[in-house]
Amino acid sequence: MSRASRSVPGPGRTPRGPLALTAWALLAAVLFSGFILLGNWQVRRLHWKLGLIRDVATRVHAPPVAAPGPAQWPQIAGGQQQYLHVRLQGRFLEGEQTLVHGTSELGYGFWVIAPLRTDRGFIVLVNRGYIPATLPGTPAYAKLAPPAGEARLTGLLRFSEPGGGFLRTNRPAAHQWYSRDVSAMASARGLPTARVAPYFVDADAGAPGPSGRTTWPRAGLTVTRFSNNHLAYLITWYLLALGVLVAALLVGREEWRLRRASSGR
Repeated sequence: MSRASRSVPGPGRTPRGPLALTAWALLAAVLFSGFILLGNWQVRRLHWKLGLIRDVATRVHAPPVAAPGPAQWPQIAGGQQQYLHVRLQGRFLEGEQTLVHGTSELGYGFWVIAPLRTDRGFIVLVNRGYIPATLPGTPAYAKLAPPAGEARLTGLLRFSEPGGGFLRTNRPAAHQWYSRDVSAMASARGLPTARVAPYFVDADAGAPGPSGRTTWPRAGLTVTRFSNNHLAYLITWYLLALGVLVAALLVGREEWRLRRASSGR
């Protein structure tokens, strides 16, 4: 077989046309850019998760400190002090409590939120704990008054959860809550928002009830263990981006070879 015959492309191996080549290049560029962006997002998520795990490890089991007052609220709004172990002293305000849809290690149910006026003058929304959706009289539980008299408690500082839950929006007028949105709950209760802390507190577990029976709401169910798969995810996305790049280079080299062969060089 002569050299000239070997250089001529066989059937079905002609170079791609300009339109097909442009479309393929655009697809490769979109895939490559998308995978890179997803990898970069996972890098940010990894740093966030590592910071969260560090905060939990250093704060959850630390001795409680006084809950941050108004002078420290700008730091909270800036994303600081998550899971700080705090102590509160004051009195729960009279009126209905707020039930927020949620899940715990005990299953699906509600978080019971009640405002506490501290002895320092500001108000903190306290997550008193979880009640199951199957608990008799659950809809009426919100109408039960929180504990009367002086209250002393400890708990974990949590950031507000504005908006609502996954694919669900809070509906204050209908008393349907899917996230612990501090500002919205304070407004729905008619509280002076300027005096309401921009965070809520998950109360620590109290002493067990008589004969070890569970008392509701049950506190101390804050999730403090977090899975961290972001490193595996970011490696996956970057490898996919690398695969697209390698494929594009191989196709480009093949196109160059076919065009060179077609021109008879």
